[in-house]
Amino acid sequence: MPKIVDHDLYRKELLGKCFDLFAQKGYGSITMRQIAQGLGVSTGTLYHYFPSKQTLFEQLVQEINQQEMLMAIAELSGAKTLQEKMEALGRYLSKNEDYYIKLTYVLVDFCQHQDSKQPWSSGVFKLVDDQSRQALKDVLGIQDPALASFILSLIDGLILERLWGNENIDFYEQCALLGKMLTVYLSNKEINCQSSSRE
Repeated sequence: MPKIVDHDLYRKELLGKCFDLFAQKGYGSITMRQIAQGLGVSTGTLYHYFPSKQTLFEQLVQEINQQEMLMAIAELSGAKTLQEKMEALGRYLSKNEDYYIKLTYVLVDFCQHQDSKQPWSSGVFKLVDDQSRQALKDVLGIQDPALASFILSLIDGLILERLWGNENIDFYEQCALLGKMLTVYLSNKEINCQSSSRE
């Protein structure tokens, strides 16, 4: 009797093992043959699931993003106020700092090896960016897309600072400070909206 393989699950298992390979060698340096060797599968098997290295990488980014959102949402689940949520986000980032630094290296390396100067403006990367922004809005209870983009940009900036070795950056401290600033900003915005509606 032939073995029944859950192809979607197997594809996800392969993707789960790929991140470290990209982090060690870099997107530009690693070949599909090396990825297959690192995964312990034949090159044919790898090409069966992923027709190209770029396709594999794009699916990896999508899978990573889904896992990150689930983990972050779980971390923030007990927090009630915006301040508590931002502090929980800071703890989450601190706990996973090494991972996010590796991920940033891998993404920068990928961008350097693309013909297009804007890989994030279309396809899977735009989808991932949109999903991240929406998840952040949902979790923090923020509806303003510009504000969600600002928060994501700040987080990216904090990760880059840590990547460059800036020891003065503390994720918890920065997120807690941002939580205070956002709370004041949103309170003032609400007061201004109420004043405008009365006039």
